[in-house]
Amino acid sequence: MKIETAPFGTADDQPITRYTLVNSHGHQVSVMNFGATLLEVEVPDRAGKLANVNLCFDSLQPYVDGHPYFGSTVGRFCNRIGNASFTIDGTEYPLVVNHGKHQLHGGKKNFSYQVWDAQTFQDSKTVGVRFTLHSPDGDNGFPGNVTATAEYSWNDADELTIVYSATSDKPTHVNLTNHSYWNLGGAGTGTAKDHVATIQADKALDVDGDLIPTGKYNDVAGTPLDFRTATALGDRLDQLPATKGYDHCYVVRGEIGTLRPAASVVDPESGRTMEIETTQPGVQLYTANHLGGGPGTAGNGSHDAFCLETQHYPDAPNQPEFPSTLLKPGDTLRETTVHRFGVQ
Repeated sequence: MKIETAPFGTADDQPITRYTLVNSHGHQVSVMNFGATLLEVEVPDRAGKLANVNLCFDSLQPYVDGHPYFGSTVGRFCNRIGNASFTIDGTEYPLVVNHGKHQLHGGKKNFSYQVWDAQTFQDSKTVGVRFTLHSPDGDNGFPGNVTATAEYSWNDADELTIVYSATSDKPTHVNLTNHSYWNLGGAGTGTAKDHVATIQADKALDVDGDLIPTGKYNDVAGTPLDFRTATALGDRLDQLPATKGYDHCYVVRGEIGTLRPAASVVDPESGRTMEIETTQPGVQLYTANHLGGGPGTAGNGSHDAFCLETQHYPDAPNQPEFPSTLLKPGDTLRETTVHRFGVQ
């Protein structure tokens, strides 16, 4: 196993480095310190042919200019916060608004657009990079000085493990995820509608017309959201006209905080598989409904990929019944997600 580094441009007058993690089979993952972003994931199909299965750009500038969060570490708070505000201990915190009247993915110039510090590591079983970011008090409206880490590691079992952690000097809300867009047939090869998915969830969050949770949980049984048995992603897209596809948060079965199965996906044509395990309470399925197919999406169009973003629930700061995202001084947020690649 080895780690290779190469310059990848500059952002905010700071050098951006691309780190490539190579296992002993020659399968590899690359990441960069701009946005603590996952770039390529090169894994074999059933014939042994390697291809990158994660949508990405081949240069830095599209990431800097603005993009659909390809491979980004999203924070301080991924997904949506209703009306871009929350209250802690009687104090209301108005947040930066960037999605209608709401906040999405932490506001403007959020974690995905920051330059992180990087440190590589290697032991007998894994190679990896640990990224660290200091987010100042008041960043996009959030209270507290937060230190966040995003750690990527890769091993000979083709397991990509992402560990997020965070601390704060004031009570605040933090919810971190990776926003990769997957196509197991190979990035840029066209539709992912034929990918077959299973999601370990009996319920999904009820949402309003702006996709802000109402606080209710809906049973997936008898609805287009039911992936308890393996179902092609494209089979029921026409039943979701309001969202033009899936953009739904599922309640992952099992004990929150324990690493457990969340989802699995198979591409029947290539044979590539991806299994996801997480400690997080939920997983957001997004079928890339709004990719435009132009340079800003690396040529990828609607439904040419899918996201499975493990996370706490959207709008958790305003939903007291949801698992809490409140991070207090002296506590450490720590969440782990594993992506295991294979062939069928």
